[in-house]
Amino acid sequence: MEDEKEKNRANQQINIELSEEVAEGVYSNLAMIAHSNSEFVIDFIRLMPGVPKAKVKSRVIVTPEHAKRLLAALKDNIEKYEAAFRKINQSGGAPQFPISFGTPGEA
Repeated sequence: MEDEKEKNRANQQINIELSEEVAEGVYSNLAMIAHSNSEFVIDFIRLMPGVPKAKVKSRVIVTPEHAKRLLAALKDNIEKYEAAFRKINQSGGAPQFPISFGTPGEA
């Protein structure tokens, strides 16, 4: 019975609508992640050289289970990219950005 349920789930199709505005995408060169016991919050930020302020361009909130699926999907896609194109080299250490969220008390 379980095998039949799994087959039915695999055969279901989801129609996904993508508006032109969303299809254009948003450029981000920094992501910050926070979490609580029930959700992960991922802020995608655009940081420009020489500009003292950075803007959050998009915020995505997901469940812990979905965050783990996203991690696995990113890992899989990076492996496929590197197999097809080239190894992605990372510079030593994390990027050094002056970060301020403009919260009270911050300059």
